[in-house]
Amino acid sequence: MDSGGVWRYRFAILSWTIAWVSMFALEEKLDLANLAMLMVLASALSAIWLPGWASVVISAIAVSAFNWSFVPPKLEFSVDLYQNALLLIALLLVNWIIAGLMIRQRSLAEAAHALASSEARLRQWGDTLRDANDPIEHASALRAVLKETTGAEVVVLVMRSYDVRSCDATSLQVGEPNNEQESGLSLCLKEGYALGASSGRYEHLPDVYLPLRGRCVTLGAALLIGFRHHPDRKQLMPHLQALCDQMGGALQRSFIAAKEHLAREQAQLQATRNALLAAISHDYRTPLATIMGAASSLYQQGDRLSVNQRQRLARGIVEEGERLARLTENTLQLARLDAPSVSLRCDWESAEEIVGAILRRVRNRGNGARVTAWVEPNLPLFWCDAILVSQLLDNLLDNGLKYSPDDAPVELHASLESDNLLLTVSDRGPGIAPAWREKVFEVFQRGDSLKSDSRREIDRGAGVGLAVCRAIARAHHGELSLRSRREGGCLFECRLPIRGHGQQVPDTNVPEARK
Repeated sequence: MDSGGVWRYRFAILSWTIAWVSMFALEEKLDLANLAMLMVLASALSAIWLPGWASVVISAIAVSAFNWSFVPPKLEFSVDLYQNALLLIALLLVNWIIAGLMIRQRSLAEAAHALASSEARLRQWGDTLRDANDPIEHASALRAVLKETTGAEVVVLVMRSYDVRSCDATSLQVGEPNNEQESGLSLCLKEGYALGASSGRYEHLPDVYLPLRGRCVTLGAALLIGFRHHPDRKQLMPHLQALCDQMGGALQRSFIAAKEHLAREQAQLQATRNALLAAISHDYRTPLATIMGAASSLYQQGDRLSVNQRQRLARGIVEEGERLARLTENTLQLARLDAPSVSLRCDWESAEEIVGAILRRVRNRGNGARVTAWVEPNLPLFWCDAILVSQLLDNLLDNGLKYSPDDAPVELHASLESDNLLLTVSDRGPGIAPAWREKVFEVFQRGDSLKSDSRREIDRGAGVGLAVCRAIARAHHGELSLRSRREGGCLFECRLPIRGHGQQVPDTNVPEARK
């Protein structure tokens, strides 16, 4: 007996002792009915601390002792008057009723405590599964919860996918059942019903099998070894099934999320494939036709063409070839950056070197001489994929040269803004309508200009370059945005973080310090 039980018995003995002392002390001053009230009070107090059977027995002994000590004739168990006999009978019945009420109250309190414990266990188990990335990893936790609740040995079988035809390659088993128990687990999994005692199916089995049910599917089973002989089996069965069903629901949600993720990746892959096909079938035709026409003229009529004509055709081949190369590179980079797990070839790079290299490349083109650049002095090194950042700037500058007047400059600036490297490209073109300032960054979208251009119709390209630019910026955890200039034209702002994730900014900001 624990210390709490000892103290309960001590309180009961103390209440009876005080009652008997009081009755002997007040015997000459009170009649039998009032003395009997003291006994009823003592019985009620002791019933609070004593077990039910002890209250019943002690109440009967106390009534007999009351008859012996106080009811005439004293020191005998006989009763002379009918009213005294009625008093004793009523006293015994009242004491027993009090004991019965206390027994019922304790039973209700224990049931309420058990219900509260079950609800707390279900809530805690539900919270565990809700926060789980992979519920399969909690198969051992389910086994521990069931074992703690029942005290029986538990085996848990959990499916790794929706395929319940095979319980070998697609399942995880926690525990060591024998051959018969493995057959029971497989049957419970396939049927989706509880088996064993108190289940209505195969009641003769010594063990109990509970399915892990989701919505219209069973994704596992739990085996409770020897649970047939548990005294509270019928009361625990709904609670145990609820625990198993929570696991089944979590598994189903996990499988649905995995299928949704796979379907999303496949849809993204299909969209990328369709984009590539659209670019090849539509946007590659113009430069290919130009190249084929110029090459055919040089091949078939080269001897009859003047030097200027041959140079013009050759220049057209070079320009369209460069355009085709840029379109191919943009499309391939877009496909790579749209992949679910893209990896960049990052290193500590110098903004001065990247801007200088892209400036030299652009100025080799026919209209590249009007590109001007300014780099803020003493910029720190920043963590990036230099090839991708160069492609981003190349696309923005090419876009500015294409849409701005032939005599208007295109400006490239690099500066430091807080912990970001700010790269801006501005032009003096017609600008882009406000409704298109976000759409132009989508694949195969070409924005509407704010002004009409009286020059020859501009070839607006494939609609891939700006989408690639934003994808490159976001792959570096940066952002590319567009706003219109007050004096006309567009201003592209690209913010790239100086630090890479988990990287430290070097102590020096001199490009030569890079390894």
